[in-house]
Amino acid sequence: MAKHSIKVLDCDLHLTNLQTRMPFKYGIATMTRVPHGFVRVRAEVEGKPSIGIAADLLPPKWFTKDPDKPVIDEVLDMMRVIRHAADAAKSLSGSSTFDVWQQLYRVQDAWGAQEKLAPLLTHFGTSLVERALIEAACRAYNTPFAEALRTNRLGVRLGDIHVSLQNRAPSDFLAAKPLDEVILRHTVGLVDPLVDQHIAAGSKLNDGLPQSLAACIKAYDLRHFKIKVTGHLDHDLDRLDQIARVLEVEAKPDYRFSLDGNEQFKSLTDFRSFWQAVIGSATLREFLKHLLFVEQPLHRDQALQAAARELFSGWPERPSIIIDESDGTLESLPMALNLGYAGTSHKNCKGIFKGIANRCLLKQMERARPGSTYIMSGEDLCTIGPVSVLQDLTVMAALGIQSVERNGHHYFPGLSIFSKEIQAQVLGAHPDLYRLTGSGWPALDIEDGTVKVRSLNAQPFGAGFEVDVGKFTPAGEFRPQV
Repeated sequence: MAKHSIKVLDCDLHLTNLQTRMPFKYGIATMTRVPHGFVRVRAEVEGKPSIGIAADLLPPKWFTKDPDKPVIDEVLDMMRVIRHAADAAKSLSGSSTFDVWQQLYRVQDAWGAQEKLAPLLTHFGTSLVERALIEAACRAYNTPFAEALRTNRLGVRLGDIHVSLQNRAPSDFLAAKPLDEVILRHTVGLVDPLVDQHIAAGSKLNDGLPQSLAACIKAYDLRHFKIKVTGHLDHDLDRLDQIARVLEVEAKPDYRFSLDGNEQFKSLTDFRSFWQAVIGSATLREFLKHLLFVEQPLHRDQALQAAARELFSGWPERPSIIIDESDGTLESLPMALNLGYAGTSHKNCKGIFKGIANRCLLKQMERARPGSTYIMSGEDLCTIGPVSVLQDLTVMAALGIQSVERNGHHYFPGLSIFSKEIQAQVLGAHPDLYRLTGSGWPALDIEDGTVKVRSLNAQPFGAGFEVDVGKFTPAGEFRPQV
């Protein structure tokens, strides 16, 4: 077998049903039960057999935001795109991990277009196989992800994604060392209680974890927040005012927050009117000085329309606005920057190689235009252990993204939802990232509003152990409960 070759031998999907500890309302959806999937790749890397595993929740109403489609149908669609990507990967081989990913991306993209699926949904499947493939490669090389990225052991060709990066390598733009810790940006969901007094007696949890925003700030010493809005002005003004009062009392004076528009606005004109009302509120004036950026205010069908350029150019005093759900293709970020957006988010579910190229493009533009602000934020898809959040944080650290939204630890009761065997694997490999709770199961260890990721950076791709996915249900036999 040729040097630096990689071949996929097999790829499968196993799933389990999970339940949240409290409802998570984001945009048009409220998550209480959700499937969690594990993708396993068996590969041959430079003649060595290697296994890689990736995982994620299958969250309804995020990849499509279709209010009329039944939740069960959305979950089945997510399973379908993952299974298609897994099946397509079985026949692939190439000179590098990037080369195999690129082949898979093209096959999945063509199939998704034929099936009339949204690109973001289509490539959710691609991303899971990609993640498992990266772990298999890093395991075979016995090389941590950040080091494989710095030395380009994964064979990334940035110019294949963004032409302006032709003949450039990730190490030209990324720091030589990954971050040792990241700031946790705490999600304030649309129905989350702000203080303990707001929690109805029948809804109070007894799992040892904080529940209200005020309690979370005290328990974790939080300093960064992500606040979701509905697009309904009176409701949002009241909610923001309540949140501002809690943060003023409970958080440190240097707290920061991002505002998530959840695709709730039909046009930039609508969002601008909304924003003018928000900044015109006397009670929110000081609060808004802590704003980091605004995320995806427009529905993805409108966000990248050409009309946005004229509206942005006529609004020079606008806040920094980034895309998230609109970042569905390899071309989305350049389109957004051309229109006047300040950047995009990274989530592993949108693709790691894509995220690497996007980060490098934004760094290139920063150098070319000193004084301009370009943003790549870290956002969450409710990632949880034992695999998903570990790999996601590993990529964030390698890309140098300091403020990272995390919400899986808040809406799920740590690793109590998995077996004692898996709990021991995670806690044994990552004692800096997880702590043992009084209830006897591991939870994310958050101190001074940060999480430590040194142990993640030392492993091939975050985890450092192999989850026995065979103990979960094969995709062909799985029945989602939503």
